[in-house]
Amino acid sequence: MRNKLLLTASAVAFALTTGVHAQTTSTTTQSSSTGASGGGVEEVVVTAERRATNLQKTPIAATVLTGTDLANKGVMVVDQLQFIAPSVAIDNFGQGIDFDIRGIGKAEHNSQTTPGVITYEDGVPTFPGYFTEAPYYDIGSVEVLRGPQGTFAGQNAIGGAVFVTTDSPVIGGGYNGYAIAQAGNYYDAGVQGAVNLPIDDDMAGRIAFYSEERSSFYDITQPDGSKYTGNPGDARWGAIRGSLLWQPTQSLTVLFKISGDLLDSGAYPADPYQDRFKGIDLFHITALANQQAQDDFMRSSMKVDYVLPDDITLQSVTGYQYGVTDYKADLYGPFYPLYDWTFGDSVDETIWTEELNVISPDTGWFTWVVGGFADSDLTDFPSPATREFVINQPEPPPLFGGRYTLQGSNPVTDLSAFGQGTIKLPAGFEIQLGGRYSATSTTNKNGFIDQYGTILPLNQAISANNFSYKGSLNWSVDDDNFLYAFVATGFKPGGLNVPAGTVPPYSTPAPFGPETVTNYEAGWKSSFFDDHVRTQLDGYYNSFHDFQVTIGYPSLPIFGFEVNDPRPSQIYGFEGETQAVFGALSLDMGIGLMHSSLGTFYATDPRVATYTACNPNTGPASASCIDLSGHEQTYAPNFTFNLGAQYEFKLDGGDTLTPRVNYGHEGAQWATLFEDAGYGDRLGQRNILDAQLSWTHADYVLTLYSTNLNDQHYVGALNSGLDFAGPPRQYGIRLTKSF
Repeated sequence: MRNKLLLTASAVAFALTTGVHAQTTSTTTQSSSTGASGGGVEEVVVTAERRATNLQKTPIAATVLTGTDLANKGVMVVDQLQFIAPSVAIDNFGQGIDFDIRGIGKAEHNSQTTPGVITYEDGVPTFPGYFTEAPYYDIGSVEVLRGPQGTFAGQNAIGGAVFVTTDSPVIGGGYNGYAIAQAGNYYDAGVQGAVNLPIDDDMAGRIAFYSEERSSFYDITQPDGSKYTGNPGDARWGAIRGSLLWQPTQSLTVLFKISGDLLDSGAYPADPYQDRFKGIDLFHITALANQQAQDDFMRSSMKVDYVLPDDITLQSVTGYQYGVTDYKADLYGPFYPLYDWTFGDSVDETIWTEELNVISPDTGWFTWVVGGFADSDLTDFPSPATREFVINQPEPPPLFGGRYTLQGSNPVTDLSAFGQGTIKLPAGFEIQLGGRYSATSTTNKNGFIDQYGTILPLNQAISANNFSYKGSLNWSVDDDNFLYAFVATGFKPGGLNVPAGTVPPYSTPAPFGPETVTNYEAGWKSSFFDDHVRTQLDGYYNSFHDFQVTIGYPSLPIFGFEVNDPRPSQIYGFEGETQAVFGALSLDMGIGLMHSSLGTFYATDPRVATYTACNPNTGPASASCIDLSGHEQTYAPNFTFNLGAQYEFKLDGGDTLTPRVNYGHEGAQWATLFEDAGYGDRLGQRNILDAQLSWTHADYVLTLYSTNLNDQHYVGALNSGLDFAGPPRQYGIRLTKSF
């Protein structure tokens, strides 16, 4: 697979560069959302509704960042979005990410539980299970949309959506771009850059690349204290993206992008949660077996826009993605020599998507969008079984011996139709109505589990239909004030369970069903002091139904299976964001307050060995059948806060010196509904301080930077009883040259 991706990247670079011929060179500069030409905050544009709209006049709660903003805030990967946007929680356990907004997203670590916050890249929904970590490079904008985005983003946007737009070629833009080199602690060394390539009067290309190497954050020894010989987590990341823009007429625009990522993270080291209580540092751990962590994938998209004579736009967005993830971990090194378990996982995933839109002009009393969407997602657990989920136990306990392997494939489909219309009324009022109908299915195909020598077939399937909608009443009070109130719904499909048991007859729990949410929200967006200050305020109430959660199997609780919470949860809160620019001083701030409460729900904790009956609806409550009523949603911190500030000092000769600080607070959160701190369920608060000092001279920017300046060692995720640490303090120097 690695060779395939390298050949793809090389072909892209060759195709674009060999088509270039001499053009007059021009210079372009990158823009930032801080500091408009008039000295105020620049207008922010969102694309959430399939057309570019002013964020301050759009009924949506969102944090929008340009590529320059990402650099200023130190956001290089998706994890760091939690420290710059309200009500966002991101828990990274290496091979996957639990991304939750307002307490809704993904709470279970398996491929059947799809995310509740979906990421679109250049108009294409990306991998919904694996491959969630990737570097941000050559980015035009990132939009973090809070609340269900059922009409336009569809399934898996029940908590929100992230729209990533990479930089595109510019026709007539000449040769221009940038190059960045950086060096830092942990022997970090990286380069990235991009160049715009004029090809013809109606065609241009762009090539962007990223490469970084870094030593491990971890000090790992073997259980007996000797040197660990496996990979401790040395990272080697590389990526390349090629783009081609063709505009033969004013009516037709074709934009093609293809990228390849080779992300070798070496390993995802982790430590049993018990060591947290012993005062053992998260980065000083033990391991015995060799480890591996590598994601190789490619993405491609083609967006075609054709504008009819009446200014109606016909749009097609086609996506193809393919990836392979390889993961191996030492799960229980500290218990050696009693036994040592290793976990291995290798999965292939292929996705085809197609979206067709018809978009009205932006003018007139009635604007509208209608579209259709198709998605085919195939996850493959190929043979031989040694590539799959494997637990090897050289000295196994009596109950479990040999291997537990999974083979087969899991095709998932989604067919949707959607539309939205906006009616403009007198006195600045408007009504928006939108909806989306989705038909989804997932099935096991030629699948089975080899459970310690016993073959258990996988033959489940589940399908679901859903209609999500949004109805909004908006009021532009004047040029500086916008009010909105709406009700919106969202939907996330269900999934399949696997057989449970150690002796015949083996049982296969029924599939778990979809999640749905109904969101009631009102907001006020305003501008003050001649656009020097802009604010967003919103309050919301969510009725969250059928939350997907893993509990203990009734007849054998040491086996987990996934069910739906039989009663709705209540989640409500308040959010505020502000940006301010006063001359050389720029400020930004965000705050999120949230309360969540489960409805009546009884469950057995699969970590507790018991055979006591436990009905999810009626219990009865006991030491093992736990009443979860009133418990908080997982990954739902009650308080989030972020603050950023910078000041630009003018120096002689046109140079500038700009110090900037960013602070992000993520409140404590629960990793499971059982809220058992004794099992490590409570993840402590995160307080992250970043700082940088940039000197700009002509086309050069020299930056001294530090992320997690206070060096907080915090648990970034809990998975299978293991603590996965968030990154420690990193610092270094970065040189940027634009041309």
